[in-house]
Amino acid sequence: MIVPSAPQLSKLLMYVGKPLAYLLVYDILVVLAYNVMGWTWIGLEHMPLTLFGSAIGIVLSFRNAQAYDRWWEARKLWGSIVNNTRSWARQVMCISVPGNEPLVRLMQNELLYEQMAWTHALRQHLRGLEPWDAIAPFLPAERVEELKREKNVPLALHVAMGQRIAERCRAGWYDTLTWSQMDDTLNDLADAQGGCERIKNTPFPKQYDYFPRLFVHMFCLLLPLAMAPTMGWRSPLGSTLVGFIFLALDKIGRDLETPFDNKIYDVPMTAISTMIEINLRQTLGETELPQPVKPIHGVLW
Repeated sequence: MIVPSAPQLSKLLMYVGKPLAYLLVYDILVVLAYNVMGWTWIGLEHMPLTLFGSAIGIVLSFRNAQAYDRWWEARKLWGSIVNNTRSWARQVMCISVPGNEPLVRLMQNELLYEQMAWTHALRQHLRGLEPWDAIAPFLPAERVEELKREKNVPLALHVAMGQRIAERCRAGWYDTLTWSQMDDTLNDLADAQGGCERIKNTPFPKQYDYFPRLFVHMFCLLLPLAMAPTMGWRSPLGSTLVGFIFLALDKIGRDLETPFDNKIYDVPMTAISTMIEINLRQTLGETELPQPVKPIHGVLW
């Protein structure tokens, strides 16, 4: 995720990159052809590009709104993961079995460390990366080897956690109401995981990606032809500026479509999962904590 900072013209121009450079060169060639070579027949001053541009603007606005909704839903799902993880930590740490304090403490450590592993595993799972290095600090080596047989590592971790709290309930450590509340928290975390996987595995409709991009490129190609007869040598400035706006709007929508693709526009899952780890370690009373993730060159991962 790109963090807010003072806007810089160079960064704004580089955001669109090569298409903008190609457009500027094309605009200059058009005005040279029209004014120097006398190719006045290429002029399209009567083409209703204003209406065309308005229609494209409406399409881009609709597409970008839908893309941002996907990104914001992904961020809200990770917000629910943060909240439910804190609820899980509170529920786990409130377990008290007189006479079994060492075993209770052991279980509390195991459950919270497994939740740390789950959070980091989910992050890697959504980004399509191997989770083993990320979860190794929280689990025994043999457990990591067992998980390598699983297709969905976060799911396997939560299944094991659910089995553990059910076993302790049957052993009389707490009543069924307490078990039910803890199980509900795991269900809420599973719902958040499922929502993230739905966004990850359901691509944005290609029609929403292909046609707006096609329309924008067509508009950028026609614009200098329409402006050359009226603006003369100034037309590259005007057509490039207008083209930059449309190209930027198109790229913004395409960047927001995929919030879990390990790109700079993603939901900052590394920062969130590290924050969760810090919260859980502090809940356990630990003092050696990882440092919060900070932006690198204006990007928070």
